[in-house]
Amino acid sequence: QAQPVESGGGLVQVGGSLTLSCAPADGSFRCSSVAWCRQASGKYREFVAAWRWSGGSNQYLSDSVKGRFAVRRDNAKDMIYLQMNDLKLEDSAIYYCASGRPILSSLRQTSSYSYWGQGTQVTVSS
Repeated sequence: QAQPVESGGGLVQVGGSLTLSCAPADGSFRCSSVAWCRQASGKYREFVAAWRWSGGSNQYLSDSVKGRFAVRRDNAKDMIYLQMNDLKLEDSAIYYCASGRPILSSLRQTSSYSYWGQGTQVTVSS
């Protein structure tokens, strides 16, 4: 499985919305979990959301984005999307798409994902 490819970043005002897209560069996301993580300047990379490929609830969100962000999968296109609403200044970061096969208990750990995209910049302005 190759490196995923993100798109959709940009500049948006506080309270605005943005949708990020993630595509598998080669192969497919089939049987893989796909996470969105972000890294703000001077901070560690953090988990934001994940789509788990199997069983039960598929969508997992960090507490900081719950109620504002949503992650969904388009099976026909084999794409993963991160819908971001009510954006805040603190959401500004480089957003990365990552894929892997973590166990459920490790789903929120950035180290659980093997393949990472190059990242896309999201900047929220006041």
